[in-house]
Amino acid sequence: MNDKTAFDPRAFRNALGNFTTGVTIITARAANGDPVGITANSFNSVSMDPPMVLWSLAKTSRSLQAFEQSEHWAVHILSADQELLSNRFAKSGEDKFAGVEVEQGLGGVPLLNGCCTRMQCKTSFMYEGGDHIILVGEVVDFDHQNIAPLVFQAGKYALTTQKSSTVSFTPASNDPDSSFSENFLGYLLARSHFQFYSQVRKFALGYGLSDTEYFLLSALSIKDGRSQATLNRMFSYTGFDASSAVLQHLCEKAFIHACDELYYLTETGRTATLHIIAAAKSIETDVLGKFGYWETVSLKNLLKQLIMQTDPGLAHPWEDRPDA
Repeated sequence: MNDKTAFDPRAFRNALGNFTTGVTIITARAANGDPVGITANSFNSVSMDPPMVLWSLAKTSRSLQAFEQSEHWAVHILSADQELLSNRFAKSGEDKFAGVEVEQGLGGVPLLNGCCTRMQCKTSFMYEGGDHIILVGEVVDFDHQNIAPLVFQAGKYALTTQKSSTVSFTPASNDPDSSFSENFLGYLLARSHFQFYSQVRKFALGYGLSDTEYFLLSALSIKDGRSQATLNRMFSYTGFDASSAVLQHLCEKAFIHACDELYYLTETGRTATLHIIAAAKSIETDVLGKFGYWETVSLKNLLKQLIMQTDPGLAHPWEDRPDA
């Protein structure tokens, strides 16, 4: 490689983006007493004995002088729900601390709340680092809570989850190249749905409700006064049909009543539906309790994205389209 290899700055930035980092906010107190803070992902540890950390700040930063002159500064490792705070401190030209609750640390350094970790540091060294200044500090005090951190990868915020062991349902002797195998998405979605819903169905059957009848009551619990056509549109994704016979049967059992071709829940129907939904939510809580919080968030978000990618334009049960 030549001593003066020509780098494409954008390509180099993209290459560096492959390295996943945590996100921090560094705070200090300027000589005039004003609090200063900046978002940085250039943080790293240096030494355990003595405990030392470093981070870097662009020479063009408006906060450079404040950090150069400050004897103390604090590193905040942000938690996964502090994305908005990260964005706020990444901007310049505004009062970043307006409305933000802070505590006072060593040297009057502002300390932010809700972070994974807060480290109060005393400046030890400063080095030239190309277009940045590298600040090294000794950690004088810190506090920590065991919550998921905010991370940054390829120019976007990301979530962290513990990597679980690979799960396999197939005996090793079976052909792993089968076209219909345990890794077929259709099988995984169908299997997880039916196993989950089979637990909910028991509560619906306790009220003498079929799957179709329960889906109809669920749609009405979201918004009363829907026509037969609207009800069919609301849960057409299920493949079940809100036939006149099904609606009549629900009326006969006093779960719903009809008025001007619109259907409404009776008090009996609403009570039964809410009991079943409450049981379903309890089952959900139990299932998701076996996952981490951010694994749950990721799972639900991925399923929503899958729905968006495969949706031919079907309605959602909570859509409030007027009946014709």
